[in-house]
Amino acid sequence: MEQILNTQLFGLVTILVFYNIGLFIQKKAKKPIFNGLLICIILIILFLKITNIPYENFKIGADTMNFMLGPVTVVLAVPLYRQFDLFKKHLKEILIGIVVGVVTSFIIITIIGKLTLTNNEIVYSILPKSITTPMGISLVNALGGVESITVVCIIATGIFGNILGDLVLKIGNIKHPVSKGIALGTAAHAMGTSKALEMGEIEGAMSSLSIGISGVLTVMLVPILMSFMG
Repeated sequence: MEQILNTQLFGLVTILVFYNIGLFIQKKAKKPIFNGLLICIILIILFLKITNIPYENFKIGADTMNFMLGPVTVVLAVPLYRQFDLFKKHLKEILIGIVVGVVTSFIIITIIGKLTLTNNEIVYSILPKSITTPMGISLVNALGGVESITVVCIIATGIFGNILGDLVLKIGNIKHPVSKGIALGTAAHAMGTSKALEMGEIEGAMSSLSIGISGVLTVMLVPILMSFMG
């Protein structure tokens, strides 16, 4: 048994089993709050707690899954390729929307951090919350934040973006498919894109585009913005 727990297979199989259970519950419940990834996380925590299996054993396989997140993200370029003419038509609006999203996220996090007298290390860890995990980890390590906090923030942002994204768009009366996609991709990375793909191909294409651009802009702009904010 110990030999199995110390292999990558244990972590990978655990993730796949509980994620599929989460998806099954999500399809049956048909409610945004029953998010497949959220259910998967809760079930894995309960499973490890009940069985007293050390997190380190699970992490061996989880790290492998995390490594594959980067290459898998490339697949999101497929819907963008199909909607490339639309991208060229709205290029200016798309770029402005993404830049505003990245800068607004930085300003809000920084202001809240200063108002609550939060340690800079924690603030740095939260800043990459809206980009993909691989890019977020690279950025937080450069900033001197806490990697584990960043991962939690990225996952939480994606889950809440997936659950509440549609509601927020309705409250904001945002109806244009390009605007919906840009908002979801910039704010909630891959999980937001998952929701965007449910809305339509245009929304999914624009959201997948936003993941890459917002990630690059975040990595480039955050250090610059930090120098101005002091």
